[in-house]
Amino acid sequence: MRIVAGQWRGRPLVAPEGDITRPTADRTRETLFSMLTSRLGDFEGLRVADLFAGSGALGLEALSRGAAHCIFVEQDAAAIRALRSNVANLKAQEKSDVRAASVMAMGACRGEPLHLVLLDPPYETNSGAVAIDKLTRLGWIAPSAWISLETSRKEDVSVKGYFVEATRDVGKARLHLLRRED
Repeated sequence: MRIVAGQWRGRPLVAPEGDITRPTADRTRETLFSMLTSRLGDFEGLRVADLFAGSGALGLEALSRGAAHCIFVEQDAAAIRALRSNVANLKAQEKSDVRAASVMAMGACRGEPLHLVLLDPPYETNSGAVAIDKLTRLGWIAPSAWISLETSRKEDVSVKGYFVEATRDVGKARLHLLRRED
């Protein structure tokens, strides 16, 4: 695994040990960030969350491309070790908030809401849709935010108050970009 573009382009990333975490492949990340760039223009100054973060590859990719800050949320111990190692190796500590917890345990947002939310939950669990619903109610997601949810190709996504703006199949993954209906 490596960073695809931006200031850390080509820098390697450590994957978590074991088979509990499924890192997003470079090709899938490249496709996702191409989809996002065509809609956002750039990532400068964005507040981002990488939920079900694993190695942190999605959030670190956003930081590499100019995002201002990223909250990483992951509960698996091996993934947290890899994530913290990746943040340290890229010297991204000041732009990163690593939370060793379940996404479902996040409380109310006490700061500015997020501009970009990247979710890569375990496939075929519907936990991404549940997380989006909960974080919306808790004030984490800005009304104009973009949300990326990775699922298996077999899955479709439905989240109350959101519409799927685009989908793309890449390998075994399906990428969904969501926006608020209002």
